[in-house]
Amino acid sequence: MNTETTPRVRILNSIAAIALLLVGMTAAYIRIGLPPVVIVGGSGVAGFLIWRRGYLRKPIDPSRILPVFLLTVAALELHIAEEYLTGFAPAMSRLFNISWSEQSFLLIFAFVGPAIYALTAIGLYYRVPFAGFIAWFIFIGPGVAEFRFVSDMGNYWIRATGRYYFPGMYTAVLPMIPGIYAIARLTRGGSVTPSVPDRAEMRPLSPQSGS
Repeated sequence: MNTETTPRVRILNSIAAIALLLVGMTAAYIRIGLPPVVIVGGSGVAGFLIWRRGYLRKPIDPSRILPVFLLTVAALELHIAEEYLTGFAPAMSRLFNISWSEQSFLLIFAFVGPAIYALTAIGLYYRVPFAGFIAWFIFIGPGVAEFRFVSDMGNYWIRATGRYYFPGMYTAVLPMIPGIYAIARLTRGGSVTPSVPDRAEMRPLSPQSGS
C-alpha cells in the first residue's frame, strides 16, 4: 500500500504547521513572556523537522504511532490534574505578573486540549499528515521539554515552606516517559515499517538447475 503524500499535500501541511507555530509562540510571548516560547517554539521546530523528514512524506502505520500518542496524552492529563489541584495558573500569574485565571486554565487544558488530542488520534488513524505534526509536538513539547521548564521555575513559597515545589513538578516526568519512548520507537530504524511483500522479496530463490 503506497501512502506517500503528494508535493501539494506536503506544502499545504507545512504551511499549516508553520502558521500554528507562529500563532502559538506569539500568544505565549504576549500572555506570559519568553520562557514558554522555549517550549512552544523549540519543541515545535524540532517536531516540525522530524515530521517533515518522515511522517509528512509518508504517514506511518497507525499501530506504531497511535498507542504511544495516547499513552503520552493520558500521562499529560494526569500531570495537568496536579497542576490544577496545586494552583498552577495562580503560580504562573505571580511569577510572570500576568492575569491567568483557573477558569482559563481549565478551558485550555481540560476542554480544548483533550478535543485536540481526540481529533489528532482520529487523524493518526487515517494517516492525516497534519496529525503527525501535532503528535510530534506532543512527544517533544509536553512530553520532554516541559520537564526542563518546570524544573527551572522559580519557587514563590520556598521561604514559607522550607522546600522547593512548583505546581506540576511531581508529575512532570509522567508524560516524559512515553514521550521519550515514542521518539525512540518512531526514529529507530526509520519511520516506516517494512511491508510484508518487501520481506517476502528477500527470500532466497530456489535453485533452477540440478548443478
